Formats: sequence, structure tokens, C-alpha cells
Amino acid sequence: MISINTNPAASAAAYNLGNINTSLQKSLQRLSSGSRINSSYDDAGGLAVSMRLSASIRRTEATQANVSNSLAFLETQDGVLKSADKVISRMSELAQLATDVTKSTTDLALYQTEVNSLKSQLGSMLTEKFNGISLFGGTAGSTVATGTNATSLVVVASQDGTQTIGISQTNLAFISHSSSIGSVSGSGIDISTASGALAAVTTLTGALQNLATLRASNGSEQSRMTFAADVLAINKTNLESANSRILDVDVAEESAKLARFNILQQAGTAMLAQANQSTQSILRLLM
Repeated sequence: MISINTNPAASAAAYNLGNINTSLQKSLQRLSSGSRINSSYDDAGGLAVSMRLSASIRRTEATQANVSNSLAFLETQDGVLKSADKVISRMSELAQLATDVTKSTTDLALYQTEVNSLKSQLGSMLTEKFNGISLFGGTAGSTVATGTNATSLVVVASQDGTQTIGISQTNLAFISHSSSIGSVSGSGIDISTASGALAAVTTLTGALQNLATLRASNGSEQSRMTFAADVLAINKTNLESANSRILDVDVAEESAKLARFNILQQAGTAMLAQANQSTQSILRLLM
């Protein structure tokens, strides 16, 4: 049957060419954007999963920043504790010097003057802060049986909020519980006499041991916080990998598809032109 009004072959060729053009444009869009999913139409389910993974990645990054800040808090705290160690060590040295029987009352008074200044410095360390947050908890005169009696700050260590880590606002004030080390007006450290110097040596030796306990506790918290940061980094990498498998385009595969669609487009265009010309044979019948 030869018809003038209807050309089924041309319609079929046009339909196929239209589908090929759509696929070609989609392939070009994927390669140019680097994403396999550029609209919800491309993969509705995959897009939903990718959105959740992307949100988890962002939360993980924020948690990493929070953990890093907490680690910096602990590092700053340890820096102050290190300075406190130097202060107390110097006080201990002065107390030991004051036990020398050859020292005059004037000499001992001079040692006591420096001790009083060091006590003031130690007391000022209690007010140190990190971004407005106190590094140290507790008050002067408080006691610490285990060296860990301090206010705890809770750090969220997972993007879903299910894991937390406590870090201590170390109770630096506890070292003065028996000697009033941190107060100039305190009577615990008095090396103006030989007997007082002997007592001060014992007191300061204990204070140094307690301070060592605090630094050890700080170090253990830093260690745990570092491992928490490592876990977050690994989780972020895994989430990004999972999201990439859903969202990112496989360039090699898509390039092969693009080459195929280009060939099909050229062939479809040629066939559509031929189908449109096929009806011209009617003119030969009418002439």
C-alpha cells in the first residue's frame, strides 16, 4: 500500500530518533556534571539514599570539627598543667634550699617572697579559659582522692549523637587542699623556718604527684579523643565511598554509551531522511 497522507516509516524513524536524542542528551549531561543522578527522574530511590548519605557526611564533618576543638581544649589544658609543674617544682626547690642550716633568716625570707609570688601565679592559672570555657573546675580547698574529681564536659563523638566522651575540666585547685599553695594568704607553705621548709618539701612532693596524676588523666583523654577523631575520619571516607557509588557517573561506561548514541543518532537521522523521501515515488506513478 502506497499512501500520501500517512508515512508510518517516517513516524517510526522520528520516534526512534527522538528517544535516541533524549538518551544522548542525558549521557552528555551526566558526563558534563560528573553525576549519574541529575534529577529525581534519573533514579528516585538512589537520590533519596544519596540525600541521606550526604546529610550524614555533613554531620560527620561537623562532629570532626567538634572533636578537634575538644582535643585542642585538652592540649591547652595540658600546657597549663605543664607550667604548673614548673611552678611547683620551683617551689619545691626553694623549700629544699630553705632546709639548709647555713641560711640566715634574711635568706629564708627572700625564699618565702618568691614562694608567695609563685603561689599567686599558680592561683591565676585556675582562671585560664579556652574560648570562654574554663579549663579547670573545682575550687581552692577541695580534695581529690583519685586525682580525677573534676567537672566533666560531654563531647558528642558520632554523627548520630549516640556516642559521647567525657573530658575533664581538671581540678587543679585540689593541689592546695592541704597547703593553700594557690593562695598568697594561705599558711600551708611557709619556708621562713627550717622546720616549715621540711614540712613544705613533703607537701610539695605530694602536690607534684597529684599533678602528675592530672596530666596522666589528661593524656588518656587526649588519646581517646584522637582515636575518636580517627573513627570519624574512617566513617566519613566510607560514607563518601557509598555515596559515590550511587551518585557519581562511571565515566568509562557513560563514554561508551555516548559513542553508541552518537552512532544511533546519525543512523536514525539518515533513515528518517530516507523514509521522508520514500513517498516521492508516488509522483512517478502520477506522471
